[in-house]
Amino acid sequence: MDHWDQFLAPYKQAVEELKVKLKGLRGQFANQRFHSPIEFVTGRVKPVASILVKANLKNISMDKLEREIQDIAGLRIMCQFVDDIQTVVQLLRNRNDFRIVEERNYIHHKKPSGYRSYHVVIEYPVQMVDGEKKILAEIQIRTLAMNFWATIEHSLNYKYHGQIPDEIKKRLQAAAEAAFHLDEQMSEIKDEIQEAQVYFKKNRETSE
Repeated sequence: MDHWDQFLAPYKQAVEELKVKLKGLRGQFANQRFHSPIEFVTGRVKPVASILVKANLKNISMDKLEREIQDIAGLRIMCQFVDDIQTVVQLLRNRNDFRIVEERNYIHHKKPSGYRSYHVVIEYPVQMVDGEKKILAEIQIRTLAMNFWATIEHSLNYKYHGQIPDEIKKRLQAAAEAAFHLDEQMSEIKDEIQEAQVYFKKNRETSE
């Protein structure tokens, strides 16, 4: 356990620092837009048991964990609307306090299960007592609907030990499409509301 505590220490520090920074981004949008593209932020460090299971599944040796498991430090950014996701991705690209290593777009290239999310893997520098240490962290950006579906799917995978029955898989895929359709509809409604607000504002200014 002493070994794992030491190994995970920079990841825990990175998660806490990144949560503060990403929540700070949300606050900067107050009173500037119709809404903030960031609804809320969560973060976690992968449990030791989960690290070992993943290492075993992917045949990763213990000395390669830091470079080959990208989500030991994981953060999740929740958005209200689908188009908020690209706004958040661009915000991450514009930052200079970490380096983006990889991007995986599961929004337009969904997984066979129906899973949708946008993953950004970053290299983040952590200041430790013995100097700077760069670690990998994964940031997942998704809508509330996508997150609801992913949470249920993850629970079912755990319950069925990764062997979800085919009939339930089909229903999950259908539910994922329904959730994405809902996201698209809500985005259209949001755009119409914003257009109406602009229209009424211009009319009011003209009448005054």
